[in-house]
Amino acid sequence: MVTMSERSSYYPELAKKIQPAKGKLGVLLPGMGAVATTFMAGVHLAIKKLAQPYGSLTQMQRIRLGKRTNPRYPLIKEFVPLAELKDFVFGGWDIYRDSSYETAVKAGVLPEETLHPIKAELSKIKPMPAVFNQDFVKKLDGPNVKHGKTKMHQAEELIKDIENFKKKNNLSRAVMVWCGSTEVYTRPTKTHETLASLEKGLKSNSKDIPPSMIYTYAALQTGTPYANGAPNLSADVPAMMELAHKNSVPISGKDFKTGQTLMKTILAPGLKARMLGLHGWFSTNILGNRDGEVLDDPGSFRSKEVSKASVLDAILQPELYPQLYKEVYHKIRIEYYPPRGDAKEGWDNIDIFGWCGLPMQIKINFLCRDSILAAPVVLDLVLFSDLAQRAGMSGIQEWLSFYFKSPMSRPDLKPEHDLFIQHLKLQNTLRILMGEEVLDHSGLDYYESRAAILEATGGGKKTGPRIP
Repeated sequence: MVTMSERSSYYPELAKKIQPAKGKLGVLLPGMGAVATTFMAGVHLAIKKLAQPYGSLTQMQRIRLGKRTNPRYPLIKEFVPLAELKDFVFGGWDIYRDSSYETAVKAGVLPEETLHPIKAELSKIKPMPAVFNQDFVKKLDGPNVKHGKTKMHQAEELIKDIENFKKKNNLSRAVMVWCGSTEVYTRPTKTHETLASLEKGLKSNSKDIPPSMIYTYAALQTGTPYANGAPNLSADVPAMMELAHKNSVPISGKDFKTGQTLMKTILAPGLKARMLGLHGWFSTNILGNRDGEVLDDPGSFRSKEVSKASVLDAILQPELYPQLYKEVYHKIRIEYYPPRGDAKEGWDNIDIFGWCGLPMQIKINFLCRDSILAAPVVLDLVLFSDLAQRAGMSGIQEWLSFYFKSPMSRPDLKPEHDLFIQHLKLQNTLRILMGEEVLDHSGLDYYESRAAILEATGGGKKTGPRIP
């Protein structure tokens, strides 16, 4: 059995004493549309006990501690020292000037009668002018934008926004979660290789630096943990990893795992576990919210397509199982259909094969609500990112892969996509942080001792099972 001291030698940064969650916590959201306002509304409703935070691990899930013979099941929020919802102070940026209440009403995710009791709270939350470049989000445009001469000037304006927000609200710490739109597909270039080259690019208005990367830079320069909810490059370049380590800031991403990809990361591990083959997987989405409008642009869709497409290969490992998964035909479609609004439909046709190569099919019709699934993800990322910062955990937080379609990982490692492995990794990280034994669920220690078997079976009496 591995002792805590031995584990600490593997994870020295996790063994540090966690700083207490004192005072208010700033929650900064670039992109204050349907996802962000649904998240903020849900938090305010939960504080007033008018709604439950369904879907949130930090608020509702229990974690098993100890052996199966003497298990404990505390709530995660009672096990690790998380910030409290009542201590959140919301802020953010958007290209539109509407208050969070006005945006939430227009988004139509939560009924207006549900929003009414928190109208005053949401009406006070108004977006700061955003860093925006229509070259990266072609389907949107708005008046509430910054006009810095260079991208470095824009970054400096964001840094001032963060510092002023913290000063105005008497905050010692904050977290930033990108809730903005999907930008056009961008590949890493030499501009992204080092912090020096990135800063040179910011000063020279490099076309390789999208707005989301400017927000990331501002967050990391101010010591603000950053989580990326879109498939944008954002923090997933060497320069940002360098800056995150330099300033000891946690980063995570990318692209919230909510609807169709969530289903893939649940189903694909099951097919692989049973060694069932896969001929093809066709996926299409219909959605009518702002995200759907943005993804109607081929450049932005390409970013989302790459994020979604990486899941199956990573889980199924065709290089190890070529007979089962080498020739998989994987097609993804996203269709903008305004009448749907935030009510998204994900439809999948899955062609599998089994014993003697006989074909079978699985069909899924997932009628979901995009922002309803994303809001608890934002909440958990806020709380876990803040916890990571207080625990001295800097750089990529791979233990938060559970929440992302295209998880960040160390450049020399392949990211883990299997939802169940991701979940175990998340919970084991929390166990390590709090000095508890990690769980591998092997159960061998329950059966390797004759004494343990005798004790469990009543001392080996004739009425019990025969012990060899």
